[in-house]
Amino acid sequence: MKSKSESPAHAFYAEVLKILKDAKFTFMVAGGFAVNAYTGLRRPTKDIDIFVKAGDYPKILNRFTSLGFKTQVHDERWIAKIFKGKLYVDLIFGSSNLIAPVTDDWFKDSHTAKFFSYEVKIPSVTDLIWSKVFIQNRERYDGADVAHLILIKHQEINWERLLCAMEQYWEVLLIHLLNFRFIYPSEREKIPSWLMRELLSRLQHQFELPTPRMKVCRGRMFSVADYMVDVTDLGFADVVGGENERRAG
Repeated sequence: MKSKSESPAHAFYAEVLKILKDAKFTFMVAGGFAVNAYTGLRRPTKDIDIFVKAGDYPKILNRFTSLGFKTQVHDERWIAKIFKGKLYVDLIFGSSNLIAPVTDDWFKDSHTAKFFSYEVKIPSVTDLIWSKVFIQNRERYDGADVAHLILIKHQEINWERLLCAMEQYWEVLLIHLLNFRFIYPSEREKIPSWLMRELLSRLQHQFELPTPRMKVCRGRMFSVADYMVDVTDLGFADVVGGENERRAG
């Protein structure tokens, strides 16, 4: 009986990593594999996410096509795929809601980990959290990943950078921090007090503002499908186009 490390899926992932490294492509392994590398947990993952810059993904995809792999540009705004039979690897260069493109800064702050005998880059804890905070739909919610990363790697999080990245979406950050405080009441001090005070101050000031005139549903930044009815039937303005609700990670 084959061990888990010898499964067809893991053999395929190892093959993909070897090709990427041999060709000296710039890439990172993210998603569940990166979460497990940081936390030491063994959260199941159905595929492997490869983060690359948008400018690099066409040459990477063409390399695999030339080697006989089936490839697909699933959504030119953020994701392509590499197939071997029913197995696949996601080649991700942005987020499905289009607010978090993979940039040089992600690689500058990256760390290293070993997967299938290959040493590769993984996103910093900060960027990994940033890549997961909007993954909230009926089929998938990455809040547990965010909570575990805060619990185990809170000292490695660049809280100032995370707040800067989420400046326009500070309420989403507050949601995750309150979620963490509820899950781990004895670990609340792992979140800087200055950050909680800042976010709660913003909330308090927001109470004093007039109601927005534009009727917008930002739920579609979490899930295009789950909040489709708000746009089609309830009269809310759209903020995310397309039908795809699959998210990176």
